[in-house]
Amino acid sequence: MLTATPFDPEYFSEVLRLNIGDDLTEHGWSQQNFFLTEELTIVLAAECHLLNDGGEMKLAGVGRGDDLAVRPTMRGDQIVWLKAGQSIACDRYLQIMENLRVALNRTLFLGLDEYESHFAFYVPGASYVKHLDRFRDDDSRTVSVVIYLNPDWLPAQGGALRLHPDGKSSEDITPTGSRLVLFMSADMLHEVLPATRDRISLAGWFRRRM
Repeated sequence: MLTATPFDPEYFSEVLRLNIGDDLTEHGWSQQNFFLTEELTIVLAAECHLLNDGGEMKLAGVGRGDDLAVRPTMRGDQIVWLKAGQSIACDRYLQIMENLRVALNRTLFLGLDEYESHFAFYVPGASYVKHLDRFRDDDSRTVSVVIYLNPDWLPAQGGALRLHPDGKSSEDITPTGSRLVLFMSADMLHEVLPATRDRISLAGWFRRRM
């Protein structure tokens, strides 16, 4: 059973912090395997399934404000936003991401001010077409984050995150449990390919103050 743990600003090793910083600077994205412990990954996955089974997750929209609309052919995931205090597991995850925010600011001086995140549940066949994570009228999203919660995922099951780095070949990242992917929100076109099984993750954004 998970228990609450105190905030630790030194959670990230110097090597991990610099590796992520170097990746973002040189390539615009970074992949870190085994980012979460297996225990936390399993508990977060179970919480996502419970929220889905309880009808708490809703189809996500595209756009914002008056332009926000649900378009399943463009974006097929169901989501629920995380709130501090909703569970020990979510608080543990949000604490880890706060540590990462501090580490990124130390390394890259991005002025990241806060973090927002939601569970994302893709049923078999659901996808998300190629897009950027920044809105045209809001540039506060700076670094995009995806953490996968899928145990024993096989590449043949699909569901890859396909990155489209500017001027380079696309990169397909299998949504294996505990894996972290970060990329620069304004620059990285990306899409989610359909899978043959349920695909769950935590999606989030480090934001800077507008």
